[in-house]
Amino acid sequence: MLLAEVVATVHEVTATRSRLAKIDALARLLARLDPDEVAPAVALLTASPRQGRLGVGWRGLLAIDAPHAEVPTLTIADVDEAFDVLAAASGPGSAAMRSSTLVDLAERATAPEWEFVRRVMLGELRTGALEGVLLEAVARAADRSAASVRRAAMLSGDLGETARLALTGADLEAVGLAVGRPVMPMLASTAASVADALIETGEASVEYKLDGARIQVHRRGDQVRVYTRSLADITHRVPEIVRVVRGLDARELILDGETLSLDEDGAPRPFQDTMSRFGADAPSEVALRPWFFDLLHVDGRDIIDEPLRVRLAELERVAGPWRMPGIVTADGDAADELSRRALAAGHEGVVVKAIDSVYAAGRRGKSWVKVKPVRTLDLVVLACEWGSGRRTGMLSNLHLGALDPTGEFGEPGGFVMVGKTFKGLTDELLRWQTERFPQIATHRTAHAVFVEPVTVVEIAVDGVQRSPRYPGGLALRFARVKAYRPDKSPREADTIQSLREGLR
Repeated sequence: MLLAEVVATVHEVTATRSRLAKIDALARLLARLDPDEVAPAVALLTASPRQGRLGVGWRGLLAIDAPHAEVPTLTIADVDEAFDVLAAASGPGSAAMRSSTLVDLAERATAPEWEFVRRVMLGELRTGALEGVLLEAVARAADRSAASVRRAAMLSGDLGETARLALTGADLEAVGLAVGRPVMPMLASTAASVADALIETGEASVEYKLDGARIQVHRRGDQVRVYTRSLADITHRVPEIVRVVRGLDARELILDGETLSLDEDGAPRPFQDTMSRFGADAPSEVALRPWFFDLLHVDGRDIIDEPLRVRLAELERVAGPWRMPGIVTADGDAADELSRRALAAGHEGVVVKAIDSVYAAGRRGKSWVKVKPVRTLDLVVLACEWGSGRRTGMLSNLHLGALDPTGEFGEPGGFVMVGKTFKGLTDELLRWQTERFPQIATHRTAHAVFVEPVTVVEIAVDGVQRSPRYPGGLALRFARVKAYRPDKSPREADTIQSLREGLR
């Protein structure tokens, strides 16, 4: 298939606010693909090249100055092959190889095709076609149930391969856990208090909530792989976690947990110290310690659909010393006491998990509920204003957006502004965002740089209140920056609906 057909479909999807129309357009495209084109096409549509990191950045693409083709001839396979070359380039001469490949690709592409490919490589494609929409399009094109497609995608961690299986008539029910293949993590909703959380869950495992990074660890024999919440492989960066899991009493494991670094007194270091290990290959003096809170597979047995109480019993057996601290209770006083202990130890709060719930990979429901005394929200940066006074010449005041999955305020899957803040920004963060945001700018005014909504920032707030000041009808009370969250994607941001539920 010609790339031009993908580009035309993306334009059609972007131009409509209707979720059904988006699904229809994507389904028509998917139904016309050859089997070997499905995975590359899905990768393009989601701006997630199946090759992973291509070694291409904003500056490198900006330097490409090549004439474009007048007539579309570039195919999906052509682009995928070029991405193979970019991803494989390494060592002496790799920069020249990447540059030559990019120039060739730019010359073979029409101007609209090149703009599309460029945005895919930068991960900045905005179509309003979030994974949920694309999953439904796959189901429609393949005449499968959306539930079967969704479960296969969650368990495989690979939407492109799931789409290929569905469209070629393969048995999606046969897709299960595979040690070494990461699955989408289960997510938690929020509650204002432990008592409110227990009302949702009933008897629950109440566990510490760390200010750390989510990890998923797979072991087969001596082979151990460590993945982030976005399913990126970071095994080579965390040898201490690999050593811990190799020492556990099992041959095959899939563990879910969290990690952070501790100071000399055993107190948690700032979140940024933990994330520095995830973003750099260089050795670091900051050591990471894992805490595991769930077990999905053990020694040939999938337990992802077993009740949490069964999974925790197996977790205690194989990884007791490395378990997340917690208790099983329906008693509000006991749960509150554990929450106070977690806070006294320097952690964020607790997560309350229904004790008989199954592991719902990739879903955010009421079975897991996190409770933090200081409420935090994951929002997306929409723009940043230039500072004044000591911050003159620096990008400072952030415009913050909540996810609008239903299109209540515009495009489904878009973002609606709910507030601004310049509080909590360190000099280091000011320098970083002043360098970064112009690289992803969509347009500028005299006072602000408007950016692609791809940057997630964790914001601490004292609450949410009604306000006509912002389009969403809500405003944040005493918002301040806690940390940027490169481990989270924009589709994981808090929604405008969840903010509305938290009004007080």
